Amino acid sequence: MDTRPIGIFDSGVGGLTVAGQVIKALPHEDIIYFGDTARIPYGTKSTETVTQFSRQIMHFLLENNVKAVIIACNTVSSNCYETLKKEFDIPIIEVVIPGVETCLSLTKTNRVGVIGTEATIRSRSYENRLKEARPGIEVFPKACPLFVSLAEEGFTENEIAKLTVKTYLGELKEKNIDTLILGCTHYPLLKKTISEFMGEGVGIVDPAKETAHKMKDYLEAHGLTGDDTCGKRTFFCSDNTEKFDMICKRSLGIDCRARKINIEKY
Repeated sequence: MDTRPIGIFDSGVGGLTVAGQVIKALPHEDIIYFGDTARIPYGTKSTETVTQFSRQIMHFLLENNVKAVIIACNTVSSNCYETLKKEFDIPIIEVVIPGVETCLSLTKTNRVGVIGTEATIRSRSYENRLKEARPGIEVFPKACPLFVSLAEEGFTENEIAKLTVKTYLGELKEKNIDTLILGCTHYPLLKKTISEFMGEGVGIVDPAKETAHKMKDYLEAHGLTGDDTCGKRTFFCSDNTEKFDMICKRSLGIDCRARKINIEKY
């Protein structure tokens, strides 16, 4: 047994979709979540900047004695996971590989789409892993940067969201894909609108669930699971706690009182 918490971090509130799946899969684990709401979006920034931000967050989580970390951000996972894994002596699980594995298990036509931030699409992390695992698969990537802002503002099912989804995904819909990877943890907050536009014939891949189960498998295999005394959820962010609390309530169905911290000092 190990009652230390699991650390989860994202550029903002998108990682709450991962946190929700972790809570379901691992109810007897303490969780510390950090959302970098002051410096969002990550997807338009350079790899060097995203890496530096992520280092600061890792130092913060380690100061809080976490036993493992989930990178609940596709931009970080795509651009600096390998760097963080080398620099920090702690188990780190990211979200790209679970999404790839699920996509490969679902597609029947080997025509798949990947949507994400500009940085994630530019990195070609999903595209390269999909093609390495299955040569001949056709991958159609599309950057959808405004989806992050819509998720952060709570505009997920209104006319603004529907028009934005149509604008971004209209061309992708014409590619006759049968599977679409939501390559940003903010995007599941728009899943209903995306799914309705793409139609019943397109399977939607949300890597959050598989990521949570990968963490569960790791903790069980290494004797690091918590016990019945665990289950505390603690939230931190770098700006605007009221807005964070509101989205947390809507996303997870729980009341939270996030604490604002100065992440720059780390």
